[in-house]
Amino acid sequence: MSVSVCMATYNGAKYVSRQLRSILDQLTDDDDEVIVIDDCSSDATVDVVKELGDHRISVHVNDRNRGEVFSFGRAIQLAKNDFVFLADQDDIWVPGRVSLMQRRLVEAEASVVSSNFEWIAANEDPIAVPYHGVASGDSRRHLKNIVDIFIGKTNYYGCAMAFRREFVRVVAPIPRFVESHDLWIALASNVARSNLHIDDRTLLKRKHDSNVTSTISTRSLYRQLKSRVVFAMCLVALCARRRRLVA
Repeated sequence: MSVSVCMATYNGAKYVSRQLRSILDQLTDDDDEVIVIDDCSSDATVDVVKELGDHRISVHVNDRNRGEVFSFGRAIQLAKNDFVFLADQDDIWVPGRVSLMQRRLVEAEASVVSSNFEWIAANEDPIAVPYHGVASGDSRRHLKNIVDIFIGKTNYYGCAMAFRREFVRVVAPIPRFVESHDLWIALASNVARSNLHIDDRTLLKRKHDSNVTSTISTRSLYRQLKSRVVFAMCLVALCARRRRLVA
């Protein structure tokens, strides 16, 4: 069972090599691939990636800066293997992550698996950062999970997700109005009732000045309202897409 890893990069030269090495160490199939979509970095990100000299890595540069949702969507559509993993440019994958998430997907006969992670500082020291994360007991509580997405709980992170190749047609292409590929995929998996949560912490998520994560609770009222309108649009689009696929 081969793996496609989808990574979006933008000015990530400082950390991307460390992350890619942690990923490549876990890819054991001859057909495994890492698809890197660079969003017109102004630093040496592309050069750093190419300097690794690994044939499993393919680099694609956007024609202009398009944002991470577009970049991840493009990478997902290029993926060709049995399992698709999403990867941020500055994290570190815990050894055994790929085999664990593959196995759990197969055992559960689910389409999408979401895990948890540990926060680390820029220098890789562990740090305490509060976040909701996912709980295995909530895997089948699809309505609850959808409501959590609506009210802005940050349970789901794309960097902690993997899904089957067949699910690509459900999530891609990602509509232009989508604000977060993470929540788009999480919503899709819950709408499809094929969602698996695992309690395991499968990666180290690096927190630094360039990747501050915002939540709906810290946004202006306008942004909160806009996000909820976008949520409704996503829900309608996914339900319509699901009806077409099962017809």
